[in-house]
Amino acid sequence: MSGIMRIGHVDINVLDVDLSREYYVNIMGMDVTREDEDGTLYLKCWDEWDKYSLVLRPSDEATYNRVGYKVEKDSDIDDLKSKIEAYGISTEILPAGTVVECGRVLKFNAPSGHEFNLYAEKTFVGKVVGDTNPRPWPFEGRGIKAHWIDHILLMCEGPENVMASTKFFQEVLEFNLAEQVCVGPEGSLQAATWLSRTSTPHDLAFVAGPETGMHHFAFFLDGWNDILRAADVMAMHDVKIDVTPQRHGITRGETIYFFDPSGHRLETFAGLGYLMQPDMPTVTWTEDELWRGIFYHTGIENGAFTTAYTLSAYK
Repeated sequence: MSGIMRIGHVDINVLDVDLSREYYVNIMGMDVTREDEDGTLYLKCWDEWDKYSLVLRPSDEATYNRVGYKVEKDSDIDDLKSKIEAYGISTEILPAGTVVECGRVLKFNAPSGHEFNLYAEKTFVGKVVGDTNPRPWPFEGRGIKAHWIDHILLMCEGPENVMASTKFFQEVLEFNLAEQVCVGPEGSLQAATWLSRTSTPHDLAFVAGPETGMHHFAFFLDGWNDILRAADVMAMHDVKIDVTPQRHGITRGETIYFFDPSGHRLETFAGLGYLMQPDMPTVTWTEDELWRGIFYHTGIENGAFTTAYTLSAYK
């Protein structure tokens, strides 16, 4: 498969970098793999092999910066640059090393205004358990022991930007539309979409909201037992939990939503509800069943869940 392979890293601003280090290392179970002189931290999960998947930048504001996706080979950057510009979106190629530990990077803004970085090369460090006769999990791991960063959900200003960004990612970057929430007259507006480039239910999602930003990014766990253990770990550390263990109707995922010390919403996401394939029919949720899609067990509306989130730093 040429083109985009998977999510590579999430880049956010945090209010207290030392408190954030403690949180992501001891509660999420990540490792710090690099620290810059300005205090910026780079972290990875135990089951990831590239240098980092999370960037934490010290700031006076808790805001969202950008997301990076990894492509298969360096020539994909040139191919995708041509396709994106032919679609009418400006791009910029950043020289190797501009983005820490990465080769060349293709930078652009989606129709929603969110910045995306595409790269083929990032410093390899390997999984914590290695790749020769590996243990199934790290015995010495800490906290929740999240496997990897799984996906990100971005907030767009209104359904029009959801639809425009979804169209762009489908037509230009060859993402597949796994699920959607349709609202308005005869369900003519996409209020939310879940897009996949791999065989998971989603690698990227767009949801309509009042302002551009990030709703959450998610850490992958194996199943219900790990979700329940994660909730125990959160309780032991007085983590603010937004949504206690629950199932999504959308994606069938098993989930907890919670907040980091800066107020960024995170998710632990478990279980592959299905294997996404390019020819799988798109699943549609109607406006009257929206909350059943989000919280399958209760189906109860929670307005703050879709209106409280991290704003983009460049807004």
